Amino acid sequence: MAKTILIIEDEESIRNIIRAFLEDAGYTVILAADGLEGIEQFRRNRPDLVLLDLMLPKVDGFAVCEILRRESQIPIIMLTALDDDDSQVKGFDALTDDYITKLFSMPVVMKHIEAVLRRAKQGAAPNNVIRYKEITVDTDSFTVFAGTQKVFLTAREFEILRLLLENQGRVISRERLLDSVWGYDYIGDAKIVNTHIKNIRKKLGVDYIETIRGAGYKIEKEN
Repeated sequence: MAKTILIIEDEESIRNIIRAFLEDAGYTVILAADGLEGIEQFRRNRPDLVLLDLMLPKVDGFAVCEILRRESQIPIIMLTALDDDDSQVKGFDALTDDYITKLFSMPVVMKHIEAVLRRAKQGAAPNNVIRYKEITVDTDSFTVFAGTQKVFLTAREFEILRLLLENQGRVISRERLLDSVWGYDYIGDAKIVNTHIKNIRKKLGVDYIETIRGAGYKIEKEN
């Protein structure tokens, strides 16, 4: 299956040159002309790699890189005219995977892309990130994001959300939530689940948790 590459570059001529080389090499290409559009295209398409300019309108490349890196470990290569040491250090501090300065040779850029994709494949770790629309849950670091906003959940709220996300499209009964999150010996009021669900909805700022009357709760699968 062809890899998808997102190009975030405000200069149309450069976008078109890079696009032509990538498409000739068999890649699927998505284009964005500014930082804000780049973030939106990233979230909509989840590409395999991002080529990122730094001097972008609306949101600069450093900020774009930091936002994308909060949400994903997808490889990012910065392509930029900023060739000073401070900019390169700042780029790597933002966790870019590679930094190529203009004027660049497209055959060399293609080799960088191949190398970064190869390293990403070799270093791929088990997927411990669960996503649903703009909700991202990292089960290793116990962090939750709603879009770019970090959401602070209690331990039980986190476990409830994780269980629902791991079972997208399935109804999870209140009893199962109690057993899984509170433990089999819980003897308190079962309505405590309702309270926690209400709190999760409020903290996320979106209501993707559906109450199934008489059955439980679910998060519907994304179309």
